[in-house]
Amino acid sequence: MWSHRQSRLRPLACGVEELRQRRREREAALRKARREQHLVSKRLLREDAQEEAGSSNSAVVLGEAEVKQFLSLAQRGTDENEREKALVSLRRGLQHPETQQTFIRLEGSMRTLVGLLTSNRALLQLEAARCLHELSHSEISAVAEACLPATSYLLTYLSGHSSEFIELCLYTLGNLIVESEAVRRQLLPQGIILAFATCIQSPHMAVLEALGYALSQLLQAKEAPEKIIGSVLDSTLPQHMLQLMQPGPKLNPGVAVEFAWCLHYIICSQVNNALLITHGALSTLELLLLDLAGAVQRMEDEGLELLICPVLRCLSNLLAEELLEAVEYQMQPKDERVVVALFILFQFFLQKQPSLLPEGLWLLNNLTANSPTFCTSLLSLDLIEPLLKLLPLSNVVSVLVLRVLCNIAEKGSAYCQRLWPGPLLPCLLDTLALSDTEVVGQSLELLQLLFLYKPEAAQAFLQQSGLQALEKHQETQLQDRVHALRQTALHR
Repeated sequence: MWSHRQSRLRPLACGVEELRQRRREREAALRKARREQHLVSKRLLREDAQEEAGSSNSAVVLGEAEVKQFLSLAQRGTDENEREKALVSLRRGLQHPETQQTFIRLEGSMRTLVGLLTSNRALLQLEAARCLHELSHSEISAVAEACLPATSYLLTYLSGHSSEFIELCLYTLGNLIVESEAVRRQLLPQGIILAFATCIQSPHMAVLEALGYALSQLLQAKEAPEKIIGSVLDSTLPQHMLQLMQPGPKLNPGVAVEFAWCLHYIICSQVNNALLITHGALSTLELLLLDLAGAVQRMEDEGLELLICPVLRCLSNLLAEELLEAVEYQMQPKDERVVVALFILFQFFLQKQPSLLPEGLWLLNNLTANSPTFCTSLLSLDLIEPLLKLLPLSNVVSVLVLRVLCNIAEKGSAYCQRLWPGPLLPCLLDTLALSDTEVVGQSLELLQLLFLYKPEAAQAFLQQSGLQALEKHQETQLQDRVHALRQTALHR
């Protein structure tokens, strides 16, 4: 009798290990896919009130003769006022792609504009920089290449005294950096990272927000993991970034959003996430998450989703690091607060930003994947039922909810004992009725774990017409897994 029981236990151990290995491989593929999701965009600064109001002075397409005329007046006008007005007219014309192409085709046009940018007249410098900014926002790649002669000067002016001018230079550089590899090749040896490390110490929030934008554009370059991010990590930028993301009365939401995305791109590169963890990235992000949940509770949630998204992604990807998997990471004594904060955010997402639910569930998945502590928190705080209520929302949400439940079940019989009985069986029967292969596959995996660790679950499944629910998938790509589950259920 004893030897018979031993033979029954061997398949149990193998089954669990097979499931774990399969889940690890699938998680690795999913993490890679999520790391590669980047956010490329350009920014445009326009502060001309007449322009925004659409007055008679609004932008018109300029021909070659008009571009030449305005450049000539800007260079040799009778007084500074006339020269400035000429540059304003040119800038408005450069809002049109047709004028942009005319400008870059015109011989000597960029040389003239750079000369005005480097003049000793502050107003002319500012208007010349605004012309370059309009060009940098172009969707025509050749326009960014044409701006290359100006980039070294824009970089130099980051050490100037005018916060308005520095802000403009940063946004212009950010637009050009993301568009042109030639611009990046020129600026990297000229010390753009060192210049950014100086800018991040500015007391001006507008400068910091512009810097965050420019840095995020640089970090998204295709060559960033090999040629850029290592230098960024070796600089003082990461420590300052984390300081600017510390929750408290000094936290500026716009600045925090920009640097949270910067942190996200650095983490996704996997160049040296151990260094970020050493600098306290996990604790900073955890505290910021708690603060965001508190803001939701206080109904101070306007624009909050802009910061929540990168914070969730940063935490999720850091928790997926092998160095944290090797040694279980526990945020004690704040672990339960993190779980509670996530469920507060889930309610916020349901009401206002349902598209962010998968981001929060991905974090919950990574929290529970290697931590019995977080699994226990979900059970002790009675959060399984609220989690199950998310299942009908979408297939993507269903898969993530089921994956979290698998994380809990995988921890062993004591955890499965607390999962079952309850509302889980009816929910799983509902998911088995769906046609989505991934949802059904994840449901089968959860049932397999439950049957292995808690035989009573298999009996209840059979009593509730579970085999009939499986029949629908007998002839699909899941047929082998359906057959294995059927055999497990019948022999428990």
